[in-house]
Amino acid sequence: MAYKISDECISCGACAAECPVEAIKEGDGKYEIDADACISCGNCANVCPVGAPAEE
Repeated sequence: MAYKISDECISCGACAAECPVEAIKEGDGKYEIDADACISCGNCANVCPVGAPAEE
């Protein structure tokens, strides 16, 4: 199941730097995950300081 970033996102970019498939891009006010590219590895959730990424 793909991860999704909640509104808790503070746009720090830590998640995007850790994504092995580059599925995370800066969006409008927060980062966004391309569900089709996400491999559900959890790297984004492991480095997020506010716990914004979560499995859908």
